Amino acid sequence: MRKLVLSVHLYAALITGVFIMILGVTGSIMAFEDQIDHVTHRHLFFVTPQARPLSLAELATAAVRRFPGEKAAFFGLSASPDLSSYVAFSSGNVYVDPYTGEVLGVRSGPTWLSYVHQFHLRLSAGDTGKKIVSWVGVVMLFLLLSGLYLWWPVKRATIKWDAAPKRLWFDVHSAVGIFSLVFLLLLTVTGIVIGFESVSTPFFFSITHSEPLRANFRATARPGVVRLTPDQAVDAARAAMPGATPIAVNVPGPTGVYRVALRYPEDLTPGGRSRVFVDPYGGAILQVESSRTTAAGTRMVNANRAIHTGDIYGLPSKAVMSIASLTAALQVFSGVMLWWKRR
Repeated sequence: MRKLVLSVHLYAALITGVFIMILGVTGSIMAFEDQIDHVTHRHLFFVTPQARPLSLAELATAAVRRFPGEKAAFFGLSASPDLSSYVAFSSGNVYVDPYTGEVLGVRSGPTWLSYVHQFHLRLSAGDTGKKIVSWVGVVMLFLLLSGLYLWWPVKRATIKWDAAPKRLWFDVHSAVGIFSLVFLLLLTVTGIVIGFESVSTPFFFSITHSEPLRANFRATARPGVVRLTPDQAVDAARAAMPGATPIAVNVPGPTGVYRVALRYPEDLTPGGRSRVFVDPYGGAILQVESSRTTAAGTRMVNANRAIHTGDIYGLPSKAVMSIASLTAALQVFSGVMLWWKRR
């Protein structure tokens, strides 16, 4: 049995090793995606906090000078007093100092971090790439469990640095594997849940006997009713969800509604998990979905993603998951080196 498990473990790793290394390296980067973007493009993001931020209308007036004739489609609001806001147009995003209205720069098209993100999710190969990534996750789960089975009789957890290469790589593979096992299992299982979300998400709602909230709203203009501005929609959402900070709002078309994204202090996910839908004709609140009180199935989906990305406890958990992702790549490399030295 041990020989059989070892053979399957070896060849499964050799076949999927490249994909695991890709997921490990890209996942390590993605854990700090926003922080890396802020540091590498400081001129777009960092501002000096002042007493009063400008209104969204004032930000749009400043930003539209970069794309004359276009209309603002979306506002990304400052998530921190020292960070900029941005106004999205069809031609790109204009980053603006929310206190002075100074245009800090324009970003059009995907960034290198966007490519890293897509490579991690689907190898930049659409649905086919996503299926490959999902099944690689299943193989990785087998590698972790079979690795524990193979490690157990030896129980080696130290590295003899002056040993012969074969022994050295065996020690590295064993020690790194056992110390990172719990975190790699968390990454792998949560990643599989995300990869097979068409099955896992309905399962979460089924076991919690809950239903996802639907948001298929259409607005109808009414005579004599003045259309709300984005500023008014944000104010209405803030009043509907006290304690949450608005972080984004769309600019809907004639039949669309305002969707205001918000974030509570304990929600450390950059995009937030709360939202308020506002009727642009009259300001009626159509739906409030709070991360604190939303459907139990939705909370399970959100928690799974927060664990996978490391958002659940902020920077400390991000650091742990980032390092764990790198250990996955290291395990592939050390395993291949061990196999090669044995040959």
